[in-house]
Amino acid sequence: MTDGGARRRRAFIGSFTAAGGPGIVTAAVAPGGGALTVLHSVTGVPDPSYLALAPDGRFLYAVSETAEGAVAAYRLTGQRPAQAGPAVRVGGQGPTHLSLFDGHVLTANYGSGSVTAVPVRPDGTLAPALSAVLPHTGSGPNSRRQQAPHAHQVQPDPSGRWAVSVDLGTDSVRVCTLRDGALAVHREAPLRPGSGPRHLAFHPGGDHAYVLNELTPTVTVCRWRGEDGTLVPLTEAQVLPTAPAGDAYPSGIAVSPDGRFVWTATRGEDVLSTFAVEDAGARLRLLGTTPCGGDWPRAITVSDGYLYCANERSGDVSWFTLDQHTGLPLYDGRVTVPAASCVVLD
Repeated sequence: MTDGGARRRRAFIGSFTAAGGPGIVTAAVAPGGGALTVLHSVTGVPDPSYLALAPDGRFLYAVSETAEGAVAAYRLTGQRPAQAGPAVRVGGQGPTHLSLFDGHVLTANYGSGSVTAVPVRPDGTLAPALSAVLPHTGSGPNSRRQQAPHAHQVQPDPSGRWAVSVDLGTDSVRVCTLRDGALAVHREAPLRPGSGPRHLAFHPGGDHAYVLNELTPTVTVCRWRGEDGTLVPLTEAQVLPTAPAGDAYPSGIAVSPDGRFVWTATRGEDVLSTFAVEDAGARLRLLGTTPCGGDWPRAITVSDGYLYCANERSGDVSWFTLDQHTGLPLYDGRVTVPAASCVVLD
């Protein structure tokens, strides 16, 4: 949207309604800056903890991170998101992440350890009758957290040929195909046993990926070959300068659009870590950590020179100006959103 030549942007914030969250919150982004101002919120599905925008910006999709597991579509053509049809069951428990891929919404179902493909109709709404579910199999050495698969994220690769699913329970990343509505595993890439991979972010060059591990506070640097869908672990980088006092629980990861920096969030320490990307993407060097501006940073997003952090337990979204030379975030402000879980910007 434009107003007098200025681009007017919005942020959409997910939250956990079971913990007092208001549902999906819409906030205005200050013109020429990064400050957020809450406009309104909508309900409709419980625990819309993760959101994804359609490429054309006309629809917003939300998981319902519940035992039943569902995904919902919202039209963005009016003043506020309007739910477009009933929520669609994903055939899996506790979906924690979703993305759009090849005419489908993909969900990573943490509770049941599976990935679901829900078809998107030409008008942007969801077609529930044709959904396909791909179960993960396996386990890991952590008897408390890895007794079964726990898919935590699924997203397309930069080439658009593959969908990659990150599984905390099996210490692996699955490279998948989607053909005629059916998901299939093309290749499974094992990571270090007990690392507990949570989220992955690709380098904009398309030949490296960075996997943030939840059970050990590290990032695994991987080489990525989009031509044949191969992920090869290279090195690991610690996300903290010293050993944490207890469990660290790394959560979110983002890469700068120019590929020079990587940022992570760690909940147990309530910090953001900044890395310099070196060796053409093959190595990360920790530059420092910064307080996240709240408690329990669940997800981070980078947009237009700002970093946004959804702090679940303190119930707010903080934002930071990113130094274009050092990559280090400088705290700029916060806005109250109870049980905030993610932020996406149009």
